[in-house]
Amino acid sequence: MKKILVTGATGQLGSELSVLAPLHTQYEWVFADRTQITLDNLEILQSQLEVINPNIILNCGAYTAVDKAESEKDLAFKVNHLAVELIAKYAKENSAKLIHISTDYVFDGASSIALNEEAETSPINVYGESKLAGEIACLKENPESIIIRTSWVYSTFGNNFVKTMQRLMKERDEINVVNDQIGSPTYAADLAQAMIDIIGSAKWIPGIYNYSNEGEISWYEFALSIKELGGYNCKVGGIPSSSYPTPAKRPSFSLLNKEKIKTVYNLNIPDYKKSLKKMFV
Repeated sequence: MKKILVTGATGQLGSELSVLAPLHTQYEWVFADRTQITLDNLEILQSQLEVINPNIILNCGAYTAVDKAESEKDLAFKVNHLAVELIAKYAKENSAKLIHISTDYVFDGASSIALNEEAETSPINVYGESKLAGEIACLKENPESIIIRTSWVYSTFGNNFVKTMQRLMKERDEINVVNDQIGSPTYAADLAQAMIDIIGSAKWIPGIYNYSNEGEISWYEFALSIKELGGYNCKVGGIPSSSYPTPAKRPSFSLLNKEKIKTVYNLNIPDYKKSLKKMFV
């Protein structure tokens, strides 16, 4: 029986994988939190991997505090770059399959068309820089790795945009949301299922893939969908990013082209609104 290690077990994606795991008893699942797989301590990370000795690694753990990363650059790079490098090297040396999760923040946002896997990378914040460094190190150490870039992740677990909007729309009569950042949300449960489909596939085609739900929207439009599905009375206004300054810049356009992953692994990717509805069931 193949053993699957899931890092970042308590995060959104790790939590969704733990929901699906009981449906896939052909694998032995190991869900590792920060105490079992310590991504910010490279001295013990190697031995932790050796103790678990997985056949497949789903690296969902990451430093994801985008604004905080601006002042915690060393920590962001340790987790998102150096730990990934170590995990990729371990996977190569031990013939373990590796799926590593990355982000649309590796792009600068200057595009006007959906970005494919060959699009030029040029991150505009520390978080994006650290994730890109992790991608490069991952493929250098282990060219057989699969990297999945995703965007705007939300789930019933953890903290995310959808849950924040649900809370604010209950508490307030009016909110403002940025309307000039374009992309597509990703329901973590959909991505978790896609990862399971990939590891269960008869083929393993390494490289970079994009995955998000279908649709092209702004955060403002996303908020309007949340309002509609939740039946909230809160008034939602659209504002430019310049009216909502943050320590880290965000890409203004980071819509991902998903044709590669749909073609190679025959995945059916749901429309964002169809998946969002599941949060309101």
